[in-house]
Amino acid sequence: MQDLLTVMRRLRGPGGCPWDQEQTHESLRPYLLEEAAEAADAVADGPQALADELGDVLLQVAFHSVIAEGEGTFSYAEVERGIVDKLIRRHPHVFGEMEVGSSAEVVSNWQAIKAAERGGNPRSAAERVPAALGALAREAKAQKLAGTPKTGRGELEAALQAAPESAEGVADVLAAVVAWAHGLGVDPEIALRERTARTLAALPAEAL
Repeated sequence: MQDLLTVMRRLRGPGGCPWDQEQTHESLRPYLLEEAAEAADAVADGPQALADELGDVLLQVAFHSVIAEGEGTFSYAEVERGIVDKLIRRHPHVFGEMEVGSSAEVVSNWQAIKAAERGGNPRSAAERVPAALGALAREAKAQKLAGTPKTGRGELEAALQAAPESAEGVADVLAAVVAWAHGLGVDPEIALRERTARTLAALPAEAL
C-alpha cells in the first residue's frame, strides 16, 4: 500500500500528471462507483479478474486519501486505523470475551454495537440505504427495512395486470419483481447484472 501511496503522491505532486492533479473527491465519485461495480462483476469472472478489479478499487482509496492528505483533512493511516479499530470493536466474540452461538447472533451484536457508536441515535431509513446503489438493490434493501413479505409468481402477475401504462406502473412492477426475487432467495441486482453481461457479450464488436 505504501508503494501505491508513493505513486499517487508523485502523480499529484509538482511535475506529476495534470489530470490526476485536477481531481477532487467530488470528481472521483463516478469512478469510485464504477470501480466498485466492476469488482462486483469480476467475482463471476475468476480470481485474476477479481484481483485486477480490486486493485482499481484500492486505487480509489489511495487517490482519495492522498487528496485529503494534501487538504489536511485526513490521511490513509487514519482510514486504515479506523477500519481496523471498527473490526476489532464489532467482533467482541473474537477479540474480546463475548460468546456467540450463531452468525445471526453476530449480526445482532454488530447492529447493537453500531447503535452504541452513534450514542443510541437511530439512523433514518434513507441513511441506511445508500442513494448510489443500483435501483433494484435500493428497492431490495427498502423492502427489507419495511418488512415487505416474500411473494410468488402469482403476486407478480397480479401486479403486472394492475399496473397502469406509465412510469409509476413500471415502478410498481419492478418493485413486485424485487419481492418475487426475495421469495426465491435471488439478489435481483446481481441477477440482472449477470443477464446484461451475457447480452453484451453476445453483441458484435464495433470498430472505433
